[in-house]
Amino acid sequence: MGRIIRAAGPVHLVSRGDAFQTLARSIVGQQISVKAAQSVWLRFAAAAGEVAPVRVARMRTSTLRNCGLSERKAEYLKDLAARFASREVDPAHWPGCTDEAIIDELCCVRGIGRWTAEMFLIFNLLRPDVYPVDDIGLLRGIATNYRDGQKIARDEALAIGEAWRPWRTVATWYLWRSLDPLPVEY
Repeated sequence: MGRIIRAAGPVHLVSRGDAFQTLARSIVGQQISVKAAQSVWLRFAAAAGEVAPVRVARMRTSTLRNCGLSERKAEYLKDLAARFASREVDPAHWPGCTDEAIIDELCCVRGIGRWTAEMFLIFNLLRPDVYPVDDIGLLRGIATNYRDGQKIARDEALAIGEAWRPWRTVATWYLWRSLDPLPVEY
């Protein structure tokens, strides 16, 4: 890991800001290219005027569709917005919550699964010990740096990750950097 960290140079994680907007961006960007996601996001943000829960919850599905969102993604954004507006999903209490409690809360939102919740913990909340073993990039990073490129099983990745506890987020981030030096922003 020391070699990987030295090779990456002086870089670090920075929070992506507003919880609602971060999660909304993750929904918009699901299963499309970064360039396409940015284009759809800009149209969505312009139509919303303000990307805030109450505003998005009140938007018509047809308006969201006209921004380039699928019917399903429009439903996901409206569900996210409604849950934030009602405080069913409430970032105010997250500082006292475990990672698993936040993941459980976020996974109640349509369109948000464990991987998205883990990326949120890493890139928005900057939680130090998130280890997303279902992430293909993490598994490739371990295989490349620790197994001479040989595919690695999830269980083996879990065992290897124990050595990095309580800083598995940091290890994950540097393993990603070993594959692609330019950080992806979520």
